[in-house]
Amino acid sequence: MNTHVYDDNDIERDIQERGLTAPRITQASLDGKIASEQYHQFPGTTVTVCCLLLANGYTVIGESASVSPENFDAEIGRKVARAHARDKIWPLEGYLLRERLHQKEQA
Repeated sequence: MNTHVYDDNDIERDIQERGLTAPRITQASLDGKIASEQYHQFPGTTVTVCCLLLANGYTVIGESASVSPENFDAEIGRKVARAHARDKIWPLEGYLLRERLHQKEQA
């Protein structure tokens, strides 16, 4: 049984192997939009929030929580919350790129 999850690195490798070179959002370009990050873990809970500040001043929020307090790990909570916040940047950047391409097509 293969338990490998198809992740961002797998996707990027497949795109490169297939020579798909049209304008697109890459992991590097997406990560380059992140100016800073802040975390908050609510006292007495397993809830962690990550706020990513993007270079243009916009913010995205991601969160995580453990069902069982015994399983809570602050570092893992920050990583999961950050991943959830980062995932929200993809559609924003995708829309922006599509709009730019549309404007070029209309010119």
